[in-house]
Amino acid sequence: MLAEDRCKKILDILDSMGSVTVQQLMDELDTSESTIRRDLVAMDKKGYLTKVHGGAIVNNTNIHTQDEKVINRLKQNRNEKEQIARYAASLIVDNDFVYIDAGTTTAVMIDYITAKNVVFVTNSLTNAKRISDRGYTVYILGGEFKSTTEAIVGDEAVVTLDKYNFTKGFWGTNGITVKNGFTTPEIKEAMVKKKSMENSKEKYILADDSKFSQVSSIKFADFEDAVIITNALSNDNYKKYKNIKEV
Repeated sequence: MLAEDRCKKILDILDSMGSVTVQQLMDELDTSESTIRRDLVAMDKKGYLTKVHGGAIVNNTNIHTQDEKVINRLKQNRNEKEQIARYAASLIVDNDFVYIDAGTTTAVMIDYITAKNVVFVTNSLTNAKRISDRGYTVYILGGEFKSTTEAIVGDEAVVTLDKYNFTKGFWGTNGITVKNGFTTPEIKEAMVKKKSMENSKEKYILADDSKFSQVSSIKFADFEDAVIITNALSNDNYKKYKNIKEV
C-alpha cells in the first residue's frame, strides 16, 4: 500500500473512531510498526492528526452544542432521507407497537407505512398528527415542548415512557461515531431518546451520511445499540460494521 493510501485510510479510521492505537493500525493496514509510526509522525507534522503515546487522536474535533431548527433541516439531504425513510417504513409489520422519535427523517417515513393495526407512540406533535391522518392510533408523550425540534422532552416524558414496551423504535441523531455513539445537543431530548430506546426490542437509527463522524454534546446510546439505516457511506471504514444498513 502506498504511503498516500495508508494516510487516507488512517484518517478514515480516526474519523470514525476518534482515536486509534499503533497496534490497531498495524492489524487494519497489515503494515509494520515502524511504518505506522513513521506515518503518524509525518501526519502529525502536517497537522492531519495528533500523535500520542501508542497511537493517535483526531485533530480538532468539533462538538456541536445546538440544534438546528426543523424548518431548516427539512430541506437538507431530501433525497437521502426519502430513501432511508422508505426502507425504515417497510420494517413495520401488522400489529407492531412502535415508537417514532421527533425528527425530519422519521417524519418522512410516516408517508410510507402500510402495515395494519399498528399503534404508535411519539414525542413529536407534528409526527402525531401525520400518523393520525393516516388512520393509525397514536399516543403522544407529555412534558416540556421544545420548539427548535418540535419535540416533547424532559423528565415527565421519560416517566411516561416507563409504562411502554415497544416492538420497534425509530430515532434520529445529530452525530454518529464508533467511540462516542449516538449524540444530540440537548440533555432533555437525549433523556427521552435514551429511555425510549431502552424500552424497544428492535432499535433503528435513521441517519444520512452527513451524520457520521459528527459529535454533539450528549450521548444517548452506544454505537452498537441500534441498527443504523443510512444511504451510501462516504467513509469506507464504517462499511465493516454489521449494524449499518445502506439503502
